[in-house]
Amino acid sequence: MRLYIILLILFFSTHLYSQNSKPESYTIICYNVENLFDCKDDPIKNDQEFLPKGKKYWNNTKYQTKLNNIARVITSIGKWKKPILIGLCEIENKHTLDGLTKYSGLKRLRYKYIHKESPDRRGIDVALLYQPKQFKLINSDFFIISMPSNKRMKTRDILYASGKLPNGDTLHVFVNHFPSRYGGEKKSKPKRVYVASVLKSKVDSIKRLSPKANILIMGDFNDFPTDTSLKDILKAKKLNENINEKDLYNLAYNYQDSRKIGSNKYKGIWGMLDQFIVSGNLLLPENSLFIKKKNMYICQENFLMEDDTRYLGKKPKRTYIGYKYNKGYSDHLPIYLDLIIK
Repeated sequence: MRLYIILLILFFSTHLYSQNSKPESYTIICYNVENLFDCKDDPIKNDQEFLPKGKKYWNNTKYQTKLNNIARVITSIGKWKKPILIGLCEIENKHTLDGLTKYSGLKRLRYKYIHKESPDRRGIDVALLYQPKQFKLINSDFFIISMPSNKRMKTRDILYASGKLPNGDTLHVFVNHFPSRYGGEKKSKPKRVYVASVLKSKVDSIKRLSPKANILIMGDFNDFPTDTSLKDILKAKKLNENINEKDLYNLAYNYQDSRKIGSNKYKGIWGMLDQFIVSGNLLLPENSLFIKKKNMYICQENFLMEDDTRYLGKKPKRTYIGYKYNKGYSDHLPIYLDLIIK
């Protein structure tokens, strides 16, 4: 009898809490920070350019400025509330992540991070910063890419993490940095198609176990939403009125279609290489976890931009223009979304 009463009390208290608690908004960021290198030589990586005696004369002063610049971007997007998750591309190693989380403007925000050295020849990796109280880590893994057509070709791993959110829901997160377009789009296309097939297999394995899993895919894909790797292999769709909770949707389509702004600018044309791709159930407001207005955003703060003297308009303010130190941020603009948790 006593156990029955206790269970009733727990049921009604939980029910009342769910009725009275207000939905909370949590920001998630994805940012290619462009060459966040420390100043130390790694003999097994091609990091010579970013050394004190390298071609760019990279030193501790410039490195600390870069860390503080990235921290400024993150706090600017988060405003009064710290972002819950931050996917990063082009960080060199654990040392740079320690520098960012412990010795920059982020140090008081107490981020933890997930990272592993990848086999990328330049030494640039992906990482995920997270707030441990809001994203209680369940599991993490790294999927190594081994190109069937070229075993010697090395690229970034795919980072995977799952965690419990404040309402008890589980969120599955993938952070990606697909192979670059070096050598031309057509020649390099098969590499990105293959990485997309690996990513698709990992997503499908989650869906087989949990068809309504909450899946969030982010990163610099070095492809646009309409390209084969994302549209045909990953099968990330454009938003429409009839959302299927089991399908994947690419939130970057609208920006790609308009071309008025993008996450990067190449020869005067804005494009969306950086994207959020989500499972359909994250777009349904009736669910306990959903993306606000089904939107992602591009951070376009004035301090991130500079005049594009060659192609007119504005462009992202980079750390370097060639070998000239520019005191900027990145050749990519960060993207973000607001996740509503009931």
